[in-house]
Amino acid sequence: MPKPRCLIPALIKEYAIHLHEQERAPATIQKYTSDLTALMRWLDERPLEKSLLLLWKEEISESCKASSVNGKIAVLNGFLGYMGWQELRLRPLKLQRNLFADESRELTRAEYARLVHAAQKKENERLSLVIQTICATGIRVSELRFITVEAVQTGKAEVNNKGKRRLVFLPEKLRRLLQNYLKKQKITAGAVFVSRNGRPLNRSNIWRDMKALCESAEVDPRKVFPHNLRHLFARTYYTLEKDLSRLADILGHFNVNSTRIYTMESGRIHARQLARMGLVVT
Repeated sequence: MPKPRCLIPALIKEYAIHLHEQERAPATIQKYTSDLTALMRWLDERPLEKSLLLLWKEEISESCKASSVNGKIAVLNGFLGYMGWQELRLRPLKLQRNLFADESRELTRAEYARLVHAAQKKENERLSLVIQTICATGIRVSELRFITVEAVQTGKAEVNNKGKRRLVFLPEKLRRLLQNYLKKQKITAGAVFVSRNGRPLNRSNIWRDMKALCESAEVDPRKVFPHNLRHLFARTYYTLEKDLSRLADILGHFNVNSTRIYTMESGRIHARQLARMGLVVT
């Protein structure tokens, strides 16, 4: 009789170590660990069986968005593949690709400008420049540490993230702003944006400080988070260049399908484009 296959803390920890050795991002490892731990609790010491996993899939499908369900299934399938239990893998839900972005979550250029000005009014020059640096270069907030004194001097930063190296160029206007900031802060080496103890700013600090601008900037808090600045960069670049492949390289994407998500526009913009076509004649 085959030995029961059980999901236990030791195996989750072992898989997390494997992901680390595969150079997966810390945030990715944390998500995988969290999802597997939640599944372990749901199983409640019951063994991993296909019938049980199908029941789990059905339950989470009723309470989670389809994209979240597929994310959890991807985590499970990765773990099962690592363990050699491929026959237990689940099929993801079939999704129709969304053609339009959710307008309630899409940060506009005007809203972005109001956030920058709100930071300036609060005399928070560092936050103002953090927001502009992310939006003007398209970097991830986790890549902000690569914006160094040397990068400001040369006009380009070498970013190493998710096993991929790429050059990120700094617009001349941004360089001048950063040079003035470095002089005032007397920063001569290392990362430009640091905390009081000299460490590079982390995601949570930036997220919290941006949220504090929402009321004075009159921007919906649901739109205000660092990654939305990256989306605004992508939409703006694609509007000008219409080069998805090059944009993927600039953003550091391995798959151009990820980039396509960043360039989605709202249905309102699509409706205006239809009106401009002038194909209704009566």
